Amino acid sequence: MNNSRRDFVKKVSVAGAGLTIIPGGTLFSKDKEAKVRLGFIGVGLRGQGHVEQALYRQDTEVVAICDIQQVMVDRTLSMIAKMNKPKPQVIMDGPYGYKKLLENKDIDAVIIATPWEWHTIQCMDSMKAGKYVGCEVMTGMTVDECWQLVHTSEQTGMPLMMLENVCYRRDVMAILNMVRQNLFGELVHLQGGYQHDLREVKFNNGKDAYGGGVEFGEKGFSEAQWRTLHSVNRNGDLYPTHGVGPLATMLGINRGNRFTRLTSYSTKSRGLHDYIVQKGGAQHPNASVQFKLGDVVTTMVSTVNDETVLLQHDTNLPRPYSLGFRVQGTKGIWMDLNKSLYIEGQSKPHSWEEAKPWLEKYDHPLWKKYASSAEGAGHGGMDWFVLNAFIESVKRKTNTPQDVYDAVTWSAITPLSETSISMGGETVDFPDFTSGKWMYRKNDFAIDDSY
Repeated sequence: MNNSRRDFVKKVSVAGAGLTIIPGGTLFSKDKEAKVRLGFIGVGLRGQGHVEQALYRQDTEVVAICDIQQVMVDRTLSMIAKMNKPKPQVIMDGPYGYKKLLENKDIDAVIIATPWEWHTIQCMDSMKAGKYVGCEVMTGMTVDECWQLVHTSEQTGMPLMMLENVCYRRDVMAILNMVRQNLFGELVHLQGGYQHDLREVKFNNGKDAYGGGVEFGEKGFSEAQWRTLHSVNRNGDLYPTHGVGPLATMLGINRGNRFTRLTSYSTKSRGLHDYIVQKGGAQHPNASVQFKLGDVVTTMVSTVNDETVLLQHDTNLPRPYSLGFRVQGTKGIWMDLNKSLYIEGQSKPHSWEEAKPWLEKYDHPLWKKYASSAEGAGHGGMDWFVLNAFIESVKRKTNTPQDVYDAVTWSAITPLSETSISMGGETVDFPDFTSGKWMYRKNDFAIDDSY
């Protein structure tokens, strides 16, 4: 990109970062009595987590729930009863029963927590029904589905927010705060990913929420009923959003910056087969399954502003949990894995410094103000923040802070990585889902006291 173009883009991005229009002026809307009436499509284990957070709030009502499994409906109703909340409408009418939920005029917004392959059609139908949509990751499994979501949101005027909670992780938001205060200088290279041993999630037999066997598909429980089949049939970064979402907010992706190209490579597949043999024996029927997903998938993404983003998907091998964040600029670097950073001129030369004091000093204003409200919420409080952002958007009738363009941009990494790997690591172009609007949109995610 030539210098004049780069300077123009940077000016747009910086100008956007300094402007924020927030209806009501604070995190909460002026109408303290307003209640958002929610419908839940999918109340499996993740959906139940969202229901629980909604039940704790004073500004939400759980109007209806929909699922295809009695055990999950029963668990949800039991939770609601224990909290002395009114019993919601219950819809169990097959895979397309969610359409009956969407006919309910009392519902303002829906939260979708179903298997990935259902997300696009359910999001589209919900927007067409005039509902705000909060959807668990991913939102589109193909580039075409991503475009369909964009077009539906633009045509209906209804927002779609992918509920990517890691964007609200406390240390990540502190680093975002430091980025915006220029502690790291001009950003150059960032890393993140999904590095998490999920073998017990991908294989189980229902005796426990997780673990207990090496079954999947019809014999599995919860995520093992559907998620493991993606590892059988697909090879790519199947879960990029935990890593790329927070990095995108720092880079201003879709807001003065955008992704331009992508290339991916995959290792051999050994981890899931070895786990089956270890737990179930070499004669177990699943020991003959050929898994297509490589154990470690590495993806490099470039931006219009000439930064690089490295993402890794690593869920099938024994390892501790880490999202592997790295934020590096002209003045310093932060590494999530060693919980350390280095700021030139402030840190001891060539020496890592403990990140904790810096994270406390630059704790994001949202966490400083609302940490007590998020206390006890799932995933270290992140779940409170991401749901709160969605609910506040509905109450104010504004766009969501993570919008449809973000949802599809982060989701598209999966099919693009599959394409690149299938072509031997060839570079593929990254679609501009904003159709040029990225040059003029404000980078206002979590600015000051906004949600």
